[in-house]
Amino acid sequence: MSSGPSLKIRALDYLARREHSRLELEKKLTPYAPTLEELSFVLDSLEQRGLLSAGRMVEQVVHVRRSKFGSRRIVHELQQKGIDEDLIAAALPHLKETELETARTVWRKKFGAMPINAKERAKQIRFLMSRGFTSEIIRQVLRSQDE
Repeated sequence: MSSGPSLKIRALDYLARREHSRLELEKKLTPYAPTLEELSFVLDSLEQRGLLSAGRMVEQVVHVRRSKFGSRRIVHELQQKGIDEDLIAAALPHLKETELETARTVWRKKFGAMPINAKERAKQIRFLMSRGFTSEIIRQVLRSQDE
């Protein structure tokens, strides 16, 4: 028998710390799996028992990231985690409704003043783009001086 905790125990340990996507858990557990079939069996059983949930994973990522990042960055992160496109698409409208306010808050915290020249404007645009905000949202943030 192998030394160390079983695959199921390792998986539960990871899930106890935070939500994981199936892909993430698969990557973390592969080095400990005697066979890929056994790994698939463990992951399938965790999904069937509701312990591994892509839906909860999406909710958690959106909840944690939405106050600092735009929808593009969050969508990219979910894609990297192997989340199904349908689940991502379902989360998008919820993200988009607060994206402008989030962008304004992030911009205010970082800069707080409208750019005084083209160089400063470019810097602010790059910053907001790196946070995953769309160019339309960025235009609206930099246009709304009076708010």
